[in-house]
Amino acid sequence: MSRSWIRVSFRVFAVFIIVTGLVAGVYVGVTRQAQEDAAQRAAGQSAKDRALSDFGRVSRDASRAARGHKTRADALDRAKDKADAAGKEAAARAAAADKPAEEKDDKPPSFGPIPDSCKEYSGNRAIGCTLLLDWGYELDQMPCLDKLWTKESGWNERASNPSTGAYGIPQALPGSKMSSHGDDWRTNPATQIKWGLDYIKGRYNTPCGAWTFFQNNGWY
Repeated sequence: MSRSWIRVSFRVFAVFIIVTGLVAGVYVGVTRQAQEDAAQRAAGQSAKDRALSDFGRVSRDASRAARGHKTRADALDRAKDKADAAGKEAAARAAAADKPAEEKDDKPPSFGPIPDSCKEYSGNRAIGCTLLLDWGYELDQMPCLDKLWTKESGWNERASNPSTGAYGIPQALPGSKMSSHGDDWRTNPATQIKWGLDYIKGRYNTPCGAWTFFQNNGWY
């Protein structure tokens, strides 16, 4: 082999070595840059994830705080409503206590103690039995009076007939007729019974006479 060929071969080999080194350096640089870029992207994604996580946590905390505030506000509103209702109820009781006796709905009936002969009755019926005897009737008239006013009103002093306007235990028509026996005729069963007994006495003589008429006519 000639010397010139050896020199050429040596030079080619040297060039190959140089080129190979350059290629390797470029590859290493590209690879390192790619790794750095990937690391930066991962770090950026991690920071973004942390920011999103922090934002979600803050949002949840704010939501819980808002719900807690609303719950406390609702509790305060309920407590205020209860206090207002209690205040109104107390004011109503105080106003009722300040009303004159003749204006009170619960005015005691003006009649004497219920006799033993009327103890089998209760409520307004007992009042009716007591006043029946006061009006001079015998106790045997009470069953007739009981049946009559049970049919008419059920002995309810607030019974009202929307069709006719009749009112109270005896179903006076109009109810204002009973004012002749007291201004409390709307609410006082004794006032209504007194009027009813006077009405029966003047028109039918006795409660049994009124009951017989009612049975035949459906009214009295």
